[in-house]
Amino acid sequence: MMTNKHSIQELVSNSLEYVPCPLCGSDDSRFIHRPKSGLPFSIHRCKSCGFDYLSPRLREAVMHHYYQADTYFDGDGYQDYAEQELALRATFRRLLQRLHGLGHTGGRLLEIGCGYGFLLAEAAPYFSFRCGTDYSAKAVAQARKHADEVLLGGQDAVQNSMSCFDCVIANHVIEHVYDPLAFVSGLLEMLRPGGSLLLSTPDAGSWWRRLMGRRWPSYKLPEHILYFNTVNLAGLVRRAGAQEPLAIPYPHAFPLTVIAAKFGCKLGPRWSRNSVWLPGTTTAVLSKQSLG
Repeated sequence: MMTNKHSIQELVSNSLEYVPCPLCGSDDSRFIHRPKSGLPFSIHRCKSCGFDYLSPRLREAVMHHYYQADTYFDGDGYQDYAEQELALRATFRRLLQRLHGLGHTGGRLLEIGCGYGFLLAEAAPYFSFRCGTDYSAKAVAQARKHADEVLLGGQDAVQNSMSCFDCVIANHVIEHVYDPLAFVSGLLEMLRPGGSLLLSTPDAGSWWRRLMGRRWPSYKLPEHILYFNTVNLAGLVRRAGAQEPLAIPYPHAFPLTVIAAKFGCKLGPRWSRNSVWLPGTTTAVLSKQSLG
């Protein structure tokens, strides 16, 4: 769902910044296009490494305030996050089954950006301890119903005394991150030797993006500032020092209400119980902390 324009326009004044490539630091880029949103943001492609990113964008401190608002999960950032529970649980259930089959479950789990805790709930059969973080106090309150511990904030909310996890998951988070290399490096530091890291993000290399152009739903503004494909997401994990990353399938279910809204149609809440699996919307890489 496109973010509420009125809410964003209130944030834009004196809050924009123009940035070099967040992956390689080059300031040589070319304009790709301006997503169809009526907002003052543009997509640029780095001429050095080929990465796509948002510039100008809102400053990080401004975005943190945006994520902390009670309305983020209920109209601003999402059409209605709670309404997507069944589809999200189905998505996470299938993902966890895949992780289990690959031998990446068991022990202590940390999820960064856990939202209402639906993945943490589905992870109960696979992990003995489940912890999450989120910037939204409203989301934290909901997620605490499904986990052993949920912390208010980002990865910096996790104390050193508890940061030895067997698995860290950041689902659809990296596209929001202002310093992606530092973010991934920090996640790896929270893992025990040999621990698992999973990153997922909208796939900027997908045929969905090519088909929909400026109307691609993952141009979700102002939150999505980085646009990864499988190759550069794996490259980022590699640069951060993890073991060779593995690209894994990530099927994603969406409620009919959400799909209809993206085409300008409104369905009643009862339709949210009906979901459609859409292939190729998300790219995900799985890796492990170095054994030292």
